[in-house]
Amino acid sequence: MEKGQDLYKIDDENYVSAVASAKAAVAEAQANYDLAVIEARRAADLFEKQSGTASNRDNTAAQKLKADAALQRAQADLTTAEIDLDRTTIRAPIGGAIGLSETTQGALVAAQQTTPLTTIRTLDPIFVDVTQSATDLLRWNATGGAGALDKGATATMILPDGTTYPLKGNLTAAEPRVEPTTGMVTLRISFANPDHRLLPGLYVEVDLPQATADNAILVPQSAVMRNSKGEPSVWVVSNDKVEQRPLTVFTTAGNELVTTSGLREGDAVITSGFQKTGPGATVKIIDTASNQAPPAKEGN
Repeated sequence: MEKGQDLYKIDDENYVSAVASAKAAVAEAQANYDLAVIEARRAADLFEKQSGTASNRDNTAAQKLKADAALQRAQADLTTAEIDLDRTTIRAPIGGAIGLSETTQGALVAAQQTTPLTTIRTLDPIFVDVTQSATDLLRWNATGGAGALDKGATATMILPDGTTYPLKGNLTAAEPRVEPTTGMVTLRISFANPDHRLLPGLYVEVDLPQATADNAILVPQSAVMRNSKGEPSVWVVSNDKVEQRPLTVFTTAGNELVTTSGLREGDAVITSGFQKTGPGATVKIIDTASNQAPPAKEGN
């Protein structure tokens, strides 16, 4: 469906008649104006030749102005009638995919009716609205990283069947307010949709990088302990001894925590059974991969 394409036609009999009447009124007003111009010119010439009175000159000049105003009013009425006639043809206001018609031939329609005749949706590009915690946005902005409200951020879409949409999206707008009942901010992401594969109403997942943390380390959430204050920490094996390391958590990433301090690259973190140990305990790290039994030989 192209913008401006005809969609519906309203019975225009009365509107055609109104245009014809308005054209006749313009013709009449034009004739009256032309006559008023001639009479005003004649009265002015007679006055200059001292054969006419000033009163007659002034009256004819006033009649000319009145005829001019009447002509302009008739022309405006004609324009209005032509606009009304043109509106009897309902055209597509935008280009896109048109849905099923909500009316039938012969049905009554009104200017202020609440039921649309049909719905046209723009499919390329298509917009995806997602919500983001205002708390997370404030924290990310406070870190000086790439905040979620930076327009142009690239997003990845995960379709309902679990596949990744091949084209990347871009953050184009953000609602400048927080929804008070949910504490969420709505973000709008635009995706190119040349094949119309994406349809309005489709539920998808969006991965939108919202911040950058330098030298961050991912830690499984199952390996993290919290004290009575909710402060996170992990058990780390250093020189065959267990020690507790407090963590600074930046955010979450699935089943992992993004930490910015407390761990170094190469640290050995106890991920299970840490309830059975404690600070200072001696632990021997065994490489399970290298200690597996060799496969049985044929014939044994």
